[in-house]
Amino acid sequence: MNKFGLLLLLAPILLASCGEKETAASQVSASKPTEAQNQTPTQAQAMIVETFAVREVSIPNIIELPGRVEPVRQAEVRARVDGIVQERLYEEGTDVKAGQPLFSIDPRELRASLAQVKASLQRAEATAANAGALVERYRPLVAEKAISQQEFDSAIAASREADANIAQIEAEIEAANLQLGYTIVRAPIDGRARRAQVTEGALVSAAGATLMTRIEQLDPVYVTVAQASSEVLKVRRAVADGTIDIDQNGKTKVQLYFGDDTPYSNSGFVDFFDFSVNETTGTVNLRAEFPNPDKILLPGEFVKAKFYVGTRQGGISVPQSAVQISATTASVYVVDGQGKVAVKPVELGPMDAGHWIIKRGLQAGEKVIISNLQKLRPGQPVRDKAQKAGQ
Repeated sequence: MNKFGLLLLLAPILLASCGEKETAASQVSASKPTEAQNQTPTQAQAMIVETFAVREVSIPNIIELPGRVEPVRQAEVRARVDGIVQERLYEEGTDVKAGQPLFSIDPRELRASLAQVKASLQRAEATAANAGALVERYRPLVAEKAISQQEFDSAIAASREADANIAQIEAEIEAANLQLGYTIVRAPIDGRARRAQVTEGALVSAAGATLMTRIEQLDPVYVTVAQASSEVLKVRRAVADGTIDIDQNGKTKVQLYFGDDTPYSNSGFVDFFDFSVNETTGTVNLRAEFPNPDKILLPGEFVKAKFYVGTRQGGISVPQSAVQISATTASVYVVDGQGKVAVKPVELGPMDAGHWIIKRGLQAGEKVIISNLQKLRPGQPVRDKAQKAGQ
């Protein structure tokens, strides 16, 4: 028998031997359970998370409203005489003092008018002197019956008329001096002068009250907002029934936020409340005053104002990190009674000190998850970090 035939005879024996070894190995492996099989599915998949216990607390009653910055004082600088602007005497966009020259207007025509009035005064003074001298000459003559009493009375009347004419012309001179002084246009108040509305060579008119520039006081500034009258009524009712406690000092604190939600460093207080409703918009106007030493707040700027109107009892707030916000809704993850993740939609109020105020959706006693939010899925088992294993 050759070698090839011998291999054909031994092949079935070798195959049977290998099959017995594999069967024995599988039986040994099945008889030894792994460590992973000793754990329950819940223990193997539970994720450790941090939670925040929801409870009712006293929270600030915050009302968020958009507002606009306004200068505390604003003056429009207008022409008070007719003439041609000769020169702008201030730098646009800088702070000016009351009485500081801003523009000069050609004064030559007004100087000529003043000189003409002064000449009239000299003529009137000469006339008055002559009338007074005539009265003195007539005085002894009327006593001697050399002239009639009527002539003497006429001389006295003429003298008095001449004196009145002098007084009138002196008033005209004072008015002419004022008009001449108006050729130097001065700042009426302290503040920041805005861009000039006229240039050198422009004709300005007193009758048309030509606007030349504006001056605004920027420290402090006002922020004016409009609140719906229905919301004002809700707050008043809440104060009346004790739901909202108003500060005893009577001041309502206001915090400002810019368009990018960064807070303004200085807080303000409400200084005006309009006790009338706008018939067109159905709103009530409120105004708050803010210090602005660095001129950061600019007139016309839109801001968001948070009004701290007392404190509300029995409120709920959660850390900012616990809330997930989409384009239309907000929600939080909570731990349900079975130790699993559940999603709860919530209605958000304003944010205060890194916490969202919750209007609706949560109750006291619930546990809100504040960590590993990106890894969680509804129905997933979790274990509180503060809870020991096996509890």
